[in-house]
This record gives sequence, C-alpha cells and structure tokens, in this order.
Amino acid sequence: METLTEAMFYVLMAFRRGELCGVEVSDWVEEKTGGRLRLGPATLYTILGKFEKEKLLRETLVEGRKRTYVLTRKGEEAYLAEVERLRACLRDAEAEEEEVRK
Repeated sequence: METLTEAMFYVLMAFRRGELCGVEVSDWVEEKTGGRLRLGPATLYTILGKFEKEKLLRETLVEGRKRTYVLTRKGEEAYLAEVERLRACLRDAEAEEEEVRK
C-alpha cells in the first residue's frame, strides 16, 4: 500500500474504534479533526471501496444502502505503519529545526 492521504489515515483511525458505517466514519473524522477534514460521500466511498479491495476493511453488514465495515489485521498494520512513518517525518522536522536554529 502506498503512503496514505490524510483522509485515508483518518478513515483507518476511525475503524480502530470498531464496526462502523460510512456516515459514522464521516461524522467521527469531522469531529476528531475539529472540522478541519470533512469527507464528502464521493471521497469516503472511494476510500472504503479501495480499502475493501486491498483487504484493509471487511464488510460485515448490508442494510439497504447502509454498509458496515470492520478493520482487518492488514488494515491495522497499514495504520500502524503510517503512524510510524509520520513519527519519522516529525523526528526529521524536529532535527532540522534544531540545525536551523544553530
């Protein structure tokens, strides 16, 4: 899996909380980011489809148009790998900031 976009990262983060449908994910992301990130339906459902195809999510329930998903082990691993990548970026930025201040 390639580097995750911010939206993709927050979608995976949301699913760490358990089974969710798209509306629940969208609402959680908007609340978590203080409104900084809002997922429109096209963006959200594109991400969910991609994650399901990549086996990062597994569909657990379909009720009419409402689909519920759960994070897979592969999805958890992708999330944790992205967290570590972001931590490495922050370490690099902090080290560079120290160099610039010298």
